[in-house]
Amino acid sequence: MSYIMNLRKKVGTAPLIMVGACVLIFNEHKQLLMQLRKDNGCWGLAGGSMELGETLEDVAMREMYEETGLTANRLQQFGIFSGKELYYQYPHGDEVYVVATTFICDDYYGSLRYDSDEAIDLKFFSLDALPEKISPPDQVVIRKYIDANVI
Repeated sequence: MSYIMNLRKKVGTAPLIMVGACVLIFNEHKQLLMQLRKDNGCWGLAGGSMELGETLEDVAMREMYEETGLTANRLQQFGIFSGKELYYQYPHGDEVYVVATTFICDDYYGSLRYDSDEAIDLKFFSLDALPEKISPPDQVVIRKYIDANVI
C-alpha cells in the first residue's frame, strides 16, 4: 500500500501535503505527451506522489515508466511548484496541496502504453494545440513551461 493511501486511512479526505514529481515528455517534433486520466476526464502529465525512501528523480522515472511505458535516459529538472495554485480536490473528495518537482525528458526509450487503471489514452500534442481539458495542477506547470519558452 502506498504512503498516501496509508495516510488517508488516518485522515480521511482532509487536505494533505503531497510531494511528488511529474515529467514533461517531448518527442522529436517537440510535442508534449499527455495522458487522458480516468479519475477526472482531463489530460495530464505523467507523474505521481513520492513513496518513502525515494528521491524525486526516482519518482519521476517510476511514474514515467508506469504511466507511459517509456524509460528516461536523461531527466532535466525544470522547476518546483507549490502553493495555493496547486491545491486540488480529487473527484472522490480527497484534498491535496501538491509540491511537485517537474522534469523535462526528450531522451527516452520504450514503447508507448498507458496504465489502464489510471488512464484511457496517451497522445502527443503540439504546444500550440493542447487539449482544452487539462488537469488543474498540470495546467500550472504547462503554462510556466510555455511562458519560459515563449511558444
